[in-house]
Amino acid sequence: MNKRTCTALAAALAASLALGTAGCSGAKRSAGGPDGGKNPAAAHEGKAVGGTPQKGGTLTVLSNQDFTHLDPARNWVMNDMDFGTRLLYRTLVTYKAAPGAQGGGLVPDLATDLGTPSADAKTWTFHLKPGVKYEDGSPVTAQDVKYNVERSFSPDLPGGADYAARYLAGAEGYQGPAQGKHLDSVRTPDDRTIVFELRKPFAEFPNATVMPTFAPVPQAKDRGPQYDNRPFSSGPYKVDSYARGKKLVLVRNDHWDPATDEVRKAYPDKLVVLMGLKANQIDDRLIASQGADASAVSWGALRPESAAKVLPDAGVRERLLAESTNCTDMVQMHTGRAPFDNAKVRQAVQYALDRDAVLTASGGPAFNDLSTAYMPASLFGGKQPDTLKVPATGDTDKAKQLLQEAGKPGGFSTKITASAGDKGRAEAIQQSLAKAGIKVTIETVDPSAFYATIGDTRNRTDMVYTGWCPDYPSGSTFLPFVFDGRFIKEKGNSGNHSLFRDDATMKRMDGISAMTDAKEAAKAWQQLDGQILAQAPAVPVLIRRWPLVLGTNIAGAYGHTSFGGQLDYATVGLKDPAKSRD
Repeated sequence: MNKRTCTALAAALAASLALGTAGCSGAKRSAGGPDGGKNPAAAHEGKAVGGTPQKGGTLTVLSNQDFTHLDPARNWVMNDMDFGTRLLYRTLVTYKAAPGAQGGGLVPDLATDLGTPSADAKTWTFHLKPGVKYEDGSPVTAQDVKYNVERSFSPDLPGGADYAARYLAGAEGYQGPAQGKHLDSVRTPDDRTIVFELRKPFAEFPNATVMPTFAPVPQAKDRGPQYDNRPFSSGPYKVDSYARGKKLVLVRNDHWDPATDEVRKAYPDKLVVLMGLKANQIDDRLIASQGADASAVSWGALRPESAAKVLPDAGVRERLLAESTNCTDMVQMHTGRAPFDNAKVRQAVQYALDRDAVLTASGGPAFNDLSTAYMPASLFGGKQPDTLKVPATGDTDKAKQLLQEAGKPGGFSTKITASAGDKGRAEAIQQSLAKAGIKVTIETVDPSAFYATIGDTRNRTDMVYTGWCPDYPSGSTFLPFVFDGRFIKEKGNSGNHSLFRDDATMKRMDGISAMTDAKEAAKAWQQLDGQILAQAPAVPVLIRRWPLVLGTNIAGAYGHTSFGGQLDYATVGLKDPAKSRD
C-alpha cells in the first residue's frame, strides 16, 4: 500500500493510554493521553526534576553494560563523553550545565575563555586557568593537553574524536607520540598557553575543544590502552576502583577546586556504577524505587516494553525524563561491496523499510520521532524536510521495482549488525525488508563492544544499525563525519559506516566548510543532506528520546541536549544524602 496507515503503539501501552487517532499523518507524532494530546513522556522537557540537591551521599548508577571508553583520547560515545567530561576530566571548553536549549551553549573550562583566533581563523590560542590540579595535587599544564591531542593519533588507541586529524596542520600520517614524535602544529609557549595551527580556517574550533581529545593527560601517567581502566583525574572525582563489566567506584578528588569550575557542582560524595544488570530489572527497580534504588539512576534508556508501567502512573511519570537525543538512527549499507555498491539496491532498502514498525518496536511515538532526513531537526531550524516522500510504512512494490532494475529480481540475502539493545528494532527492519525479498540475518553485539565491531571495516557485516549525533549545532559536525570517505579507518572507524566515497560530495563539503557566512553554510548543509539522501548510502529511521526513570531521592536531574538526552552528571545529586547507601 502506498498510503500511510496509522500504526498503533505497543499493545500494552495502547491499552493503558487513551491514544485515540493522534499521529496518523505527518512524519512527527506524539502520543496522546489524559493531558489532552501532549506527549506524556516529555512533560519535563527542558526542566530539572527534584529540586536542588544536597551535598553528600552516594549516587548509584544502574547499568546493563560497561563503558565503551573512559580514556579521553578514545571517548567519543555520547553517554561516555558526558560521564568522563563531567566527572573525571576537564576540557578546554565545555557545555553549560543547563536543561533545554541553554545546554548547547559553550563556557570556558580549563581555558580562561573560548579561545582567540587569528584573522583567518587558522590559528587558535587558549590560556589555561591557574589553580587547576590533578588528583595528586600537581598542576594541569598546556603540555598535558598537547600530549593527549597527540596520543589521540596512536593506532593502538582507536575510536576517539578525529577533529584533530581533520583540522591540525601537518597531521597527515602522524602516528602519535610513542616514538618521541610530536605535532609542530600544537605549540605550548609556556605551561598555561596552547596554540593550534590549522590547515584550513575553522571558525567553529572552540566547539571542537569540548571533545575529550582536548582534556589533559600527563605523559608520566600514560599507560597506552590500559589508561582506559584508570584515567588520571583533573575533574571533581577520581577512580577508586574499576572492575571491568562489574563495578566502577568514584570518590572525590580533593584537589579539585570549585572556584576554577563554573559547571560541575559535584554534589554526591561517591558515585557507584553497577554493571552487567538486566535492562528489565533496572527498569523495574527504578519504577519501584525501594531502599538504595531511591538514590539511583539508570545508565541506559528505559526499555520500550517498560513504557506501559511508567506512562499511566502519574507518580512514576513525575520521575521520568525524556529529552530528545538529537541523534539520527540509521541503517547504513556498505557501499564498497556488492550488492550495496549499486545505488538502486540501496534505494530499494530505502523504500522497503517500514519506519513505523521500527518506531513501534522502539516504544512508539511517546519516545521517538520518525526521521525523514539525516541531520536532526535542530539543524533544519526545527523541522526536518521530507524530500523523498517515502511512506513511513514503506513501499514494497517500489522496492521490488528497484531490485528488478538492479538485476536482483528475486532479492538477496545479507546481514545486519545491531547493538543487543537494538535487537527489537533490527527485527522490525528484518521483517519489513523480507516483504521485498531482502533476507536479513541479525547479528547482535554487546553494547560495550558494538563500536569496535562495526568499526572493523574488513570484518563487519554489510549493514549496521547505528546513529550519529551532532557534537554541536552545525552541519559541519554531522554530514562530513558520516559521509566523508577521506577519514575512513580500517579499524576504529567512526561515523561513516556506509564507507561512502563520493568525490562530488566531498568537494561540496570542502566548499561549505570554507564559507564564512554561518547562515549560508547552514542552508548549504541542508541542501547537501537531501543530495546525499537521494544516493541512499544510509536510510534515516528515527530520532529517539532518551527516557530515564529516576529514583525518588534524586534531585537536580535533567537530560542534557548536547549529550544525547543523557542525565547531566555535572548537576545531579540527592534530596537527602542520609537516605543513600553504597
